[in-house]
Amino acid sequence: MNRILFRTRIKFCGFTRPGDVRLACELGADAIGFVFAPGSPRRVAPEEARAMRQALAPLVDAVALFMDNPIEEVREVIRHVRPSLLQFHGNEDDAFCRGFGVPYLKAIPMGCELARQHPSALHARYPSASGFLFDSHSPGGSGGSGETFDWGRIPAGVQKPFMLAGGLSSANVFDAILATLPWAVDVSSGIELAPGHKDGDKMRRFVEEVRRADCHVLD
Repeated sequence: MNRILFRTRIKFCGFTRPGDVRLACELGADAIGFVFAPGSPRRVAPEEARAMRQALAPLVDAVALFMDNPIEEVREVIRHVRPSLLQFHGNEDDAFCRGFGVPYLKAIPMGCELARQHPSALHARYPSASGFLFDSHSPGGSGGSGETFDWGRIPAGVQKPFMLAGGLSSANVFDAILATLPWAVDVSSGIELAPGHKDGDKMRRFVEEVRRADCHVLD
């Protein structure tokens, strides 16, 4: 199978500077993530994210990341930032996630009980999700830890697109894509100089490795 037929989407997450957003778009990112999860070192205010959103290139999505934020905070972010996709990392249920009228992804920490169940449990619990994000973060964590997990633990038979996250970098994303064939990959700490401060060379190399995997012919 030639992977070029199934282009892996790229999400760069945890931006705090407009210049980094512009560069990420130029390098080929499909989506840019802004973090609003309490306690995250990459957390930004809605006004800051709105200013960074202006730096997005056409056809690049803005993604807003939450973790058990109050409903009014989510609404405020949507009003200011106008994200095209929401990403929930906490204990939010399907009713909460779908209640904002914006498509959403549900992050699944690979250490939680739900991740060990049949994929039908995911679909039953989050029927309105546009897809899932499998990450190494602990239950209740927002990701960005730089830790990987055993990719073989991803539930087989997931019927919705899924995004792979957790400790990805240019050093391992090629192998990660070949091992899991995700719809998209998500990276934060693997393209940084410091939390929220992105590195242009790391972003470029990450994109190159994703494209190399897409062009690789599998046996």
